[in-house]
Amino acid sequence: MADAPTIESVPLPRLRRGWRLFLFFTSALVLTGFVSLLFADLLWRSGWSASRTVLLGLFIILFLLTAVGCMHGVYGFFIRIFGTRRRITGLKPYQDQSIEGISTAIIFPIYNEDSVRVLEGLRATYESIERTGQIGKFDFFILSDSTNPDRWVEEEANWCELVRDLDALGKIYYRRRLFNEERKSGNVRDFLNTWGKRYRYFVCCDADSVMSGETLVDLVKLMEVNPTTGLIQTVPSLVNAESLFGRIQQFANRLYAPVFISGLNYWALDFGNYWGHNAIIRTEPFMQFCDLPQLPGRKPFGGQILSHDFVEAALMLRENWQVWLAYDLPGSYEEAPQALIENAQRERRWCQGNLQHGLVIFGKGLRGVSRLHLFFGIFGYVASPLWLAFLITFDWIYCVQKYTGLSDIPVKAFNPYLAGLSPTEHALLIFIICMVVIMLPKFLSLIDLSLDWPRRKQFGGLLNATGGVIGETIFSTLHAPLLMLWHTRFVLTNIAGVSVGWTTQRRTADGTDWLYAAQRHWGHTLIGLLWGWFTWQLDPGLFWWFTPVLAGMVFSIPLSVLTSRRVLGTRAKSMGLFLTPEETRPPMELVSLRSRMKIHELTGDETESKRCLPHAGLANAVLDPYVNAIHVMLLREKELNPVYAGHLTRIGAGTEAVRELGEKLLAAGPDKLKASERMAVMADQRVMVWLHQQAWVRPEEKLAPWWKAMIREFSKREN
Repeated sequence: MADAPTIESVPLPRLRRGWRLFLFFTSALVLTGFVSLLFADLLWRSGWSASRTVLLGLFIILFLLTAVGCMHGVYGFFIRIFGTRRRITGLKPYQDQSIEGISTAIIFPIYNEDSVRVLEGLRATYESIERTGQIGKFDFFILSDSTNPDRWVEEEANWCELVRDLDALGKIYYRRRLFNEERKSGNVRDFLNTWGKRYRYFVCCDADSVMSGETLVDLVKLMEVNPTTGLIQTVPSLVNAESLFGRIQQFANRLYAPVFISGLNYWALDFGNYWGHNAIIRTEPFMQFCDLPQLPGRKPFGGQILSHDFVEAALMLRENWQVWLAYDLPGSYEEAPQALIENAQRERRWCQGNLQHGLVIFGKGLRGVSRLHLFFGIFGYVASPLWLAFLITFDWIYCVQKYTGLSDIPVKAFNPYLAGLSPTEHALLIFIICMVVIMLPKFLSLIDLSLDWPRRKQFGGLLNATGGVIGETIFSTLHAPLLMLWHTRFVLTNIAGVSVGWTTQRRTADGTDWLYAAQRHWGHTLIGLLWGWFTWQLDPGLFWWFTPVLAGMVFSIPLSVLTSRRVLGTRAKSMGLFLTPEETRPPMELVSLRSRMKIHELTGDETESKRCLPHAGLANAVLDPYVNAIHVMLLREKELNPVYAGHLTRIGAGTEAVRELGEKLLAAGPDKLKASERMAVMADQRVMVWLHQQAWVRPEEKLAPWWKAMIREFSKREN
């Protein structure tokens, strides 16, 4: 990216942002100061100590983060009630803007994903743009980093079939990298270095993204009428959830996000953030300024930046390019994990990436608002070990009080208005205030919904939406302690130097089985039981205060299993709970996606059985003349890229060594080759042509038994 031509960016107009930042964060600080004084007064009444000083410090940090979240809800609520022009869609008229002659690339970086789902999402997006009459302004790119040979071959075959179905030759491209350097960010950089100069903008999608054609056209128009804008991030709606867990997350996203994101936009304005997908980006400044640095030191904190999106937004802002949140622009969708464990696996990767921002946050020249985005991203995970430390410190104070034999001699509160309250009543007051701060944004979201009749109907009515909020709150109460333990472990393992691997996200709703849940949650259950026994020994009254925290741990196994079940999600839907607008009034893009995925599900037995065969992708690429031709064609096209020759040298491709590996593959079978050797064979188009010929003309006695079985299976399938 660094070799891209330089451009002159237009300085940002001076928006009146300072007073908004001051007002917003002062509100959170004042609220935190008030409640912290109440808490300090409570601690003073029972006798001050070093442990109480630690407890107060932890309380201030945790409550401040909670207060900031509450202010997002409060400010967002009033913005939605009274409206604002300080948003990207309200700055200038854009609907009549022409996009003639403007080229935009829509890219789908993927890594060992289900190619059927990826391409059906792409199909839905393609057909939606086609309905706008603007399909000629967009090109699509599938950017594969897949390391699984079966996925690689499946992607190629499905891509070719999609191009044929849509008559989209020259509109939908497929490229697989030989080396997965720097993961997704490296994948995007490789695309930009090769294709970037052809496109004024590019839209980065995730493997499960779907976007409406109208939204994409509007994004291009918005970029055109705002020439100092470098990036516009949409707010994707969670869709297509089937498990109970997925439906709860989806409901919370759709009900609460409009209020929260409106509050975020209040203080961020054109200093917004990037979430890595479903965003349009101006290509030239991104290529020029967003080549990510390697962090100093060893992994997990050093090396490649995992959560690249926050940093890329900060780098754009540093060079005076605006970044906006198009929070009121509909038509942007994504899917989410369907179970607690799969969600935690994704959180593990995000945790390491966000903790790396501790080194980025002090980067030279970054905007103060960018540092705020990075700070809150870091504390999204650091808050969990702080909460755990708060609970442990609280228990420690109780333990010292009981086992040292010191008498409890409460004194009057400093605040004269609290003098008449007992310590228990004082503590209850603080607890109620904390609960109000936590619950207020949810309550405001319900009020916001009640004032919008069409939107209220899309959630199944106010009564059903209220029931959904109650159910979501109960689930969140049980889920929060599990996230606390998971996030604490993630943070501590990162500090210990353990780096996360690059794994494929599980995106199905098949459900978690009991044994797998027990393997993943036995530690949570044990901690909950031991902690509950300990608090009961300290004080039965304290035990009941801790019940909400302990219940989520003790019942983590059934909670994980039952909420992953599709049948419970379906039952909740039939009861009108956790409904979202995309279910009650589904857009055409999602109707198309769901119907085609249903067809694949009903006719997918043969495909699944082929996947279960060992090395099925390699067998298809060699034996099937159609698949072999597609594979070889793409390899030949890749050789036209001058960079490819260097990659071939790195893996030894194009030499006699690969032919020898091919001979070994035929004679001994794929199990006798290393994974890297099989990939080297599949990356050489001449050897793949030779293998196709040899597999069909060689006598059976000169082929490994595996080949004989694959040939019989292929012949049976063809007949």
